[in-house]
Amino acid sequence: MRIAIATLIGGLVMFFWGAFAHMVLPLGELSMRAPTNEDTVLAALREGLPAEHGIYVLPHFDPAMHDNDQAMKNYSEKAKANPYAFIVYTPNGKDPLAMGGNLFHQWLSDTLAALLVALVLVRTAGLGLVRGLCIGLAFGVFSWLALSVPFWNWYRFPGAFTAGYLVEQAFGWLLAGAAMGWWLGRKAGPSLKPMP
Repeated sequence: MRIAIATLIGGLVMFFWGAFAHMVLPLGELSMRAPTNEDTVLAALREGLPAEHGIYVLPHFDPAMHDNDQAMKNYSEKAKANPYAFIVYTPNGKDPLAMGGNLFHQWLSDTLAALLVALVLVRTAGLGLVRGLCIGLAFGVFSWLALSVPFWNWYRFPGAFTAGYLVEQAFGWLLAGAAMGWWLGRKAGPSLKPMP
């Protein structure tokens, strides 16, 4: 029961911190820009992309052509001469203000992640706020290094967006970990003793 409550605490802390980071602070929108002519871009997407949900990288290179030296050369020249885009595309519209399902999925994701943090916390010596803070921070930095840095490195995500995500994840899990560590360390019973 203590682990379940710690999980809920951590999930809620992370969920509300994420809402604050995106709605009050600019962390979630760093480097996001408006197109100069949105209708033209939307029309080009409808015309130039297949009518299926997917990720499109432009200019596109077919991996099956890796053995073709001329195709590699042509792609390299095209890539150097043109803009680059990483597009998450779906052909069907959706009201972004109808966030009920998205909010539920975010809360569920945060709570499941908090469960992993709680399971690590109960296996460490010296349960408490400081230990939870350190482990939560480690989880936040780990998630950033494992996900955001590769997207910056390979898919050219902007540096400001990547740095903002570090602040969001590291500080959020620092707070959640501290709250969970505090809860688990309040009256640590025999079931919460670390494994030898």
